[in-house]
Amino acid sequence: MTIGTFNPLRIWSDVWRHRYLLGQLIKRDVLLRYRGAMFGVLWIFLSPLFMLIIFAFVFGQIFQARWPQQDSGLPFWLLLYCGLITFNIFAETVSRAPGAVRGYPSFVKKIIFPVHILPVVPLGAALVHGSFNFLILLVALAYMGKLQGQVLLFPLLLLPALLLGLGLSWFVAAWGVFIKDMTQIVPMFVQMLMFMSPVFYPVSAVPAVLQPVYHYNPLSAVIEASRAAVTGQPIAWGAWGITFVLCLVGAMLGYAFFQHSREEFADAL
Repeated sequence: MTIGTFNPLRIWSDVWRHRYLLGQLIKRDVLLRYRGAMFGVLWIFLSPLFMLIIFAFVFGQIFQARWPQQDSGLPFWLLLYCGLITFNIFAETVSRAPGAVRGYPSFVKKIIFPVHILPVVPLGAALVHGSFNFLILLVALAYMGKLQGQVLLFPLLLLPALLLGLGLSWFVAAWGVFIKDMTQIVPMFVQMLMFMSPVFYPVSAVPAVLQPVYHYNPLSAVIEASRAAVTGQPIAWGAWGITFVLCLVGAMLGYAFFQHSREEFADAL
């Protein structure tokens, strides 16, 4: 693998060059998921809406849960929803990555096809769903009178999670060609990671002896920062910036590994 492979501008320009094809693949992926359903693509909006309503009923009315060690002025279910938006984009990207290349054997065997954009498709589909989740979050905040200008930073603050998800997607998609068990292993790992990330609680609620573990989790800084943007609290830009750099390096390494392995894809499939 040459040093030029690790040039971030080259990686992103290469993806950008195939943006039309990538867009068509993402559109196809999203439409196929809802094909045959009674409400069709309307489920992109209905699914997160129903989830938020259930959260509000279960955690707000039945359990009457409170956010531990933090008085943000927002109910527990809405803070939980904020964390889930961030994590679910990452989770959908990585969980579907093992089949990103294996699911298109005819494309892989075409010499001129840009195989490296296939693992980007799950990320694009996850962003489509995440966008509707974010819109519903804005509506909920406006309804409760808690909508603040700082919430517009929410999409920007997701960048490290997107880079990390993309890097892992390239890495996992390559392994998924050779190891079919990755389709079972990766979703299990992602589910474990959800409970090891501050989705259902803030990092401040974690015992001091375990907090270093959370600081090594890149998703922690992203989830905490995005939640701070929603609640109007100060954003830890320092931790976010370090996480961004580390996730950018991770994305580059994932791309390099994928490009190094792609020559054997056709034989494996």
